[in-house]
Amino acid sequence: MMEAFVLIIVKPGSEEKVYNKLKNKPMVKEIYRVYGEYDIVIRVEVDNIAGLDRFHDEILRKIEDIEMTETLIASSYGS
Repeated sequence: MMEAFVLIIVKPGSEEKVYNKLKNKPMVKEIYRVYGEYDIVIRVEVDNIAGLDRFHDEILRKIEDIEMTETLIASSYGS
């Protein structure tokens, strides 16, 4: 299992719309509205890097109100 955090910038005023499109996706485990440079942060769990590619291509890139994303692949400390 692979975990990633996706930082999302959306078109102004469309935070709720993007939230509603993401909230029921099975790979989206957590979703937060945040303040600052980004508007939404999601925690995603996928099987592998190919699954993350599919999530980006088949879900994120099809949401027109998303202007930009930054994906951070999570790694743990120690054992």
